[in-house]
Amino acid sequence: MLNYKRYQKNPVVDYPEREWPNKEITKAPIWCSVDLRDGNQALIDPMVVDEKIEFFEYLAKLGFREIEVGFPAASQIEFDFLRQLIDRKLISDDMKVQVLTQCREELLDRTFESIEGCSQAIVHIYNSTSTLQRDVVFNMDREQIKNIAIEGVRMVKKHAAAFPGKIILEYSPESFTGTELDYALEVCDAVVEEWGATPEDPIIINLPSTVEMTTPNVFADRIEWMSKHLKNRESIILSVHPHNDRGTGVASAELAILAGADRVEGTLFGNGERTGNVDILNIAYNMFSQGIDPKLAIENVNESIEIYERCCKIPVHPRHPYAGKLVFTAFSGSHQDAINKGVKAMKERGGDYWQVPYLPIDPADIGREYEPIVRINSQSGKGGVAFIMDTYFGFKLPKSMHREFANVIQAMSEKQGEVTPEQIMQAFRDEYLDRKEPIHFRKLKVDDLSDDIDSEFDTCVHVRYTDDGVEKEFEAVGNGPLDATVRGLREVLGCNIKILDYDEHAITAGAGSQAAAYIHLLNAESGQATYGVGVSSNITRASLRAIFSALNRLGIR
Repeated sequence: MLNYKRYQKNPVVDYPEREWPNKEITKAPIWCSVDLRDGNQALIDPMVVDEKIEFFEYLAKLGFREIEVGFPAASQIEFDFLRQLIDRKLISDDMKVQVLTQCREELLDRTFESIEGCSQAIVHIYNSTSTLQRDVVFNMDREQIKNIAIEGVRMVKKHAAAFPGKIILEYSPESFTGTELDYALEVCDAVVEEWGATPEDPIIINLPSTVEMTTPNVFADRIEWMSKHLKNRESIILSVHPHNDRGTGVASAELAILAGADRVEGTLFGNGERTGNVDILNIAYNMFSQGIDPKLAIENVNESIEIYERCCKIPVHPRHPYAGKLVFTAFSGSHQDAINKGVKAMKERGGDYWQVPYLPIDPADIGREYEPIVRINSQSGKGGVAFIMDTYFGFKLPKSMHREFANVIQAMSEKQGEVTPEQIMQAFRDEYLDRKEPIHFRKLKVDDLSDDIDSEFDTCVHVRYTDDGVEKEFEAVGNGPLDATVRGLREVLGCNIKILDYDEHAITAGAGSQAAAYIHLLNAESGQATYGVGVSSNITRASLRAIFSALNRLGIR
């Protein structure tokens, strides 16, 4: 039996005056990428310097202006990486590199050595304040832990005073989600006061969900409570650093923005310790889908996927929002039908806004291919098959034909699994366009018998065809070429056939355009009916090919 009694609920916040539920996200926060520090340290095979440089340059290209580049005092490779960024002048004037360090004298010496020559940098210090870690890790009381933070600020101030560039301090009460709110406030207020932050020279107070411990609404309550109770709020950039232990990192970040967070730290595709950091691309695309400028150049998600997978050696999940290979596909028949109708309505109405069922955004807007929007398997329906035929190949199947052809494809998918568009088209050829045996239409000659438009029989056709390879022909009259041909076939084949429905359309435009004709043919003796399809540059010839296609499908000869 699952021993759920070993676990207890984490405390919630008694905060009935919360205001964040009535707010909406209206603008992007300050983004800070921690791919090169928090993300990189969580890789089985961490990036080498060349990979880190490539990744840094890509983050800059995306529009990140705050990038945590590592823990240079703790690793030679991270120190060398940062020195290359500075020496090769890869850090633009409007960019702030962020370095993480513990507050020990030798580590701060090394940290400030690593950023020498940098015009501005964020120095990120931290210490754990959580109830549990105070007890089992540090064996210290509240005052002792607070003094660690204050002493760390003093040490940074001393180094910053001798540094020729601008230093922005960031402080994180690590494991904020496991820290009593009143105590987290006490520590952060002490840090802000010691640093001497002003509205012109603010400090970053970063409240991390180091371990995601409860529901996102509780995290939002904690963020709003802190935002409203910090003493010198106008001198603080309030930042969050959500992790994803409960699978709700994106929701926690979004609700934190509603609750007053100015800044979000995270990674591309959510890479990071355990279940990962918050996925910045996910949040940014969510904003984009609501008509909000995410302030990141994320028009080409495929490029992001390629660089991420190559440098991090981690595949993007096929169901990852926006980036997954399968997220802009539909296997369900009802979904496929709705997408088909939605796209058609968009084209016909020409509206300003994207509105297609099951697709919150146009895949083309983020560099995804529009064509693979529908995938066909044994669960797919007639609408999906018709959509593939129209979107890929230009065949607009009559609605009453959808089920007939979908049954053909479903039989294939039950044997082999997913059916590709190319396989669907080949089946269409086999079933309809190339259905030329045993009766094969060869040639047609049409003569008008009368100028009287009211005459019932004003058209004569001369049709040449083969029957099991033997050339035959007939002549017949009727009210137009199709009527005359059907009358002639009834006589030579000795069958009672009737046209139930007829559709046609152009497949291609221009002088050399092709036309498709669809004939729904009934064998009145057996009651069996089926479609035939023909294609030609001449619509009458296409129609006769469709009749012969249907005859062969009915097995009439």
